[in-house]
Amino acid sequence: MSNLSQSHRILFLNTLAFTIGFACWTLNGVLVTYLVDKGIFNWSVVEVGWLLGLPILSGAIFRLPIGILTDKYGGKKVFATLLLLCSVPLFMLPFASSFWEFAVLSFFFGLIGTSFAVGVGYTSVWYPKEWQGRALGIFGMGNAGAAVTTFFAPTVLNILSETDAENGWKMLPVIYGIVLVAIGLLFVFFAKNKKAATVARSTSELLAPLKNVRVWRFGAYYFLVFGCFVAYSQWLLPNFMNVYHTTLVMGGMFATMFSLPSGIIRAFGGYLSDKFGARAVMYWVLGSSIVISFLLMFPKMEIFTSGPGVLAANNGVVTQISASEIKVGERTYNVDAKTAISSSDSDFLPVRNSWQEIVVKQNQEVKKKELLAEGITQIKFNANMWVYLVLVVLIGISWGIGKAAVFKHIPEYFPNEVGVVGGMVGLIGGLGGFIGPILFGYLLNATGLWTSSWIFIFLISVGCLLWMHRTIINIMREKMPQFTKGIERNQ
Repeated sequence: MSNLSQSHRILFLNTLAFTIGFACWTLNGVLVTYLVDKGIFNWSVVEVGWLLGLPILSGAIFRLPIGILTDKYGGKKVFATLLLLCSVPLFMLPFASSFWEFAVLSFFFGLIGTSFAVGVGYTSVWYPKEWQGRALGIFGMGNAGAAVTTFFAPTVLNILSETDAENGWKMLPVIYGIVLVAIGLLFVFFAKNKKAATVARSTSELLAPLKNVRVWRFGAYYFLVFGCFVAYSQWLLPNFMNVYHTTLVMGGMFATMFSLPSGIIRAFGGYLSDKFGARAVMYWVLGSSIVISFLLMFPKMEIFTSGPGVLAANNGVVTQISASEIKVGERTYNVDAKTAISSSDSDFLPVRNSWQEIVVKQNQEVKKKELLAEGITQIKFNANMWVYLVLVVLIGISWGIGKAAVFKHIPEYFPNEVGVVGGMVGLIGGLGGFIGPILFGYLLNATGLWTSSWIFIFLISVGCLLWMHRTIINIMREKMPQFTKGIERNQ
């Protein structure tokens, strides 16, 4: 078998494993919601939050050690072992009868989230440098596993519960466990082990790349494009239900429209990174994230503010007042009466309405330039749901491209430490997925605005872009000092 055919087969197995792994990683989002909704378990909101977050947490914090193991022992051994071991807590989940049992098992099956660190290292060693962006982009399409669970798990749960409403759900984690075992066996029998050509090194030597600030910069990018992607995959459902009063099904569909394209487009992001360079792609990604998050910051709102009023032109006495005019001496001043604002939920742009309210009384003496009628302006912005949805989908696509661009950097700068560096970058991104919904909740409580989370995204995007641009400028000054001095003199 040719090397290219072997590489493609490994890529297929890696992508399949990561897709199913990502679907398992986000299983609790559907399963726990279903169990509470049906009254099978009476968990509090706080307990539900922990059950949703624990798999994300374990999958994030163990990415680094799993990446080290991948560099040391090779992707086949680590991937097969991971898949088979993570099936065990899924098989045990039907026997969980308390919050703590469910929480512990959720933490352990959440380790399947480390499959990304394994796949990055295992995929990159099979492809030359000019192919790595595309290969890692195709592998990263496994993010669409979240959409697989969102789409199919609710239907499967309903079918399983038709004959046994109390215990039918127990087959769902078993099905996921069986799939993990099947893919693990595919790795055992059909994959070929390969690892980066490195000499034996101690743990401290393996961790040495983490001292490089570049790793943490890549981690910051990934916190945005992956961590915030995972966070919004969970946060958008309550967002749509609270702000736009959608049903659970419609809100879930809108959330899937965000997560599915973002996962699929990752392969295209790899192609763009190979063709134009990861740095150029990241400029576009961060720039678009800034623009779109800025547009999403504006909440559904209604504002009342001061508008143009009516002032007396001369001294005099108010001799007549009606709803539409004021008479001072012999002079009559027109007053704009209040009318109903013409707006609907389909409006794209803010709608304005202005009127004036009389503040003087009959026979009152007024002086020149004294206020006769106060101006009031009403601005109503409905934050059209379909426009909001389109913007959400667009920022998801941008982040999907960015996920591939970030990991295109890693084998270029750290060709012999892809697993370690990829694991650390993935860890930071995964922590973003765990921290994001918690932070969004605090921001919502503090501001009362659902769009406060987009303000956070805007600030993170600006910070990442400034950090990247400053780094590039510093590199140019170091590598091409005469060129940069010439530019600065001509500014």
